[in-house]
Amino acid sequence: MTTLQIQKAELLNALHVPGSPLIVTNVWDAITARVVAQAPGVKALATASHSVSNARGLQDGEGLSVNEAIAAARLIIDAVDLPVSVDFEKGYAPDAAGVARNVRRLIEESGAVGINLEDSIGAPKAPQFDIPTAAARVSAARTAAEATGIPLVINARVDTLAGGGEWDEAVERANAYLDAGADVIFFLGLNDENKVKRALDEVNGRISVIGHPGAVPLARLAELGVSRVSFGPGSLGLTLAALQRSASQLTSLGDYPTDLAFPFALAP
Repeated sequence: MTTLQIQKAELLNALHVPGSPLIVTNVWDAITARVVAQAPGVKALATASHSVSNARGLQDGEGLSVNEAIAAARLIIDAVDLPVSVDFEKGYAPDAAGVARNVRRLIEESGAVGINLEDSIGAPKAPQFDIPTAAARVSAARTAAEATGIPLVINARVDTLAGGGEWDEAVERANAYLDAGADVIFFLGLNDENKVKRALDEVNGRISVIGHPGAVPLARLAELGVSRVSFGPGSLGLTLAALQRSASQLTSLGDYPTDLAFPFALAP
């Protein structure tokens, strides 16, 4: 499995191409992973911690224990052949040493080949770890990955703008995380084209953003040079909205929704 895991990690990294971004529709369990993986054009998957937690009746923000988070990741990864990046929140640890232990466990026990790592201390986007501490946590994740021999793709999240902070600090954090071993910067708060352009100019590496209604259109993000777009819990919201609409249609004795006959199967 190590050779295959290395190949998946290398593929995941190679798919982050400025101008031809990796589009990952976030999943939260085995069946959503399998269904999304079968969609034309899908090349890799990413989990969303919010969705994984909510599907279990828990709040986001490390509502799961580290054991539960690793088990959830393993179920998803075992269901598909594609590379999977895991939203690993803050590493489920208060310090860098704990992040290293848990990231190593995630790689070895689940087969993950990528992670998201947050820099906020709590569930809201503020406050954040100070920059040296946050960078040390990224470095710990990289050290753990190197110890396993898996070239883990680290998508380091910068929550500064989303938490009401200043631009210069956000950029400083992004570059510090890249220096610490991150492969991609998950830059939250780039809510217009000018901010996307500025981030691409000032951050010394690849940029990942979140897509949602009202955000910069996907085609334009590609033109600007973004390397990855994900949707976080939005894909769970999309699914739940469709389910709720269908439930209303059925209980009102309406027509059977066409998607009621959607073919799905967990087995290959």
